Amino acid sequence: MNYENMSPYEVRQLIRQGKIDYQTSGMCRGYAQANLAVLPKKYAYDFLLFAQRNPKPCPILEVSDEGSRFLKKIAKDCDIANDFPKYRVYEHGVLTGEYTSVEHLWRDDLVAFLIGCSFSFEAELLDCGVSVRHIEEGRNVPMYLTNIDCEPAGQFSGKMVVSMRPLPPDQIVKSVNITASMPRVHGTPVHIGDPALIGIKDINKPDFGDAVTINDGETPVFWACGVTPQSVMMSSKPDFCITHAPGHMLITDVKNSDLKF
Repeated sequence: MNYENMSPYEVRQLIRQGKIDYQTSGMCRGYAQANLAVLPKKYAYDFLLFAQRNPKPCPILEVSDEGSRFLKKIAKDCDIANDFPKYRVYEHGVLTGEYTSVEHLWRDDLVAFLIGCSFSFEAELLDCGVSVRHIEEGRNVPMYLTNIDCEPAGQFSGKMVVSMRPLPPDQIVKSVNITASMPRVHGTPVHIGDPALIGIKDINKPDFGDAVTINDGETPVFWACGVTPQSVMMSSKPDFCITHAPGHMLITDVKNSDLKF
């Protein structure tokens, strides 16, 4: 089925019904997608401060009310516990399960953070003739844990995760300029070129997502990634956290064009 031209509401309903449980890159073209971090209220201030101090990997789109599974701004009729295709649960920094619904785990003290996603700027890249390899190959975007330290805040600290798109030289400047206008979905790249300089040992073995083809003469370009909170949860070890599974995003009602400067 072609999800590219479906509305966000239609796709969210299919996800809620369990008919979509796979990565969402390329779906609902032109609409922003969002990452997820859900924490008990006792950690919420520290995480909000962490996000404020690290706006490249953690640009906040919305924060829920305590205990609420519903959003007020970026998506109507959206159930946070059911409208992501796949979730991950971490306890004391350890991944304890993956689920297509976390309704059974929801608690009255939970606060949800919706974080901008680089899938959102891919439509802008495609519209300007920039190749997006993982979409071309029908794969999840490759994501890597780096040696780049995030700025700590209270309970939270850890390393940045990045997403990678290989580009020919004549598309790099265009891509930087396009993404520069969208800081709420990670903005400009954090690194261009040699993966080893940011601690990536093997570009063909991503820590999250899928490897993609890198053609001769292409340069890997790295953007900060909303999977960073998962790296942070593993290193900071809060007693409970729900995230999205990498690449399995919430499709919002917000148009990408509304997230530009």
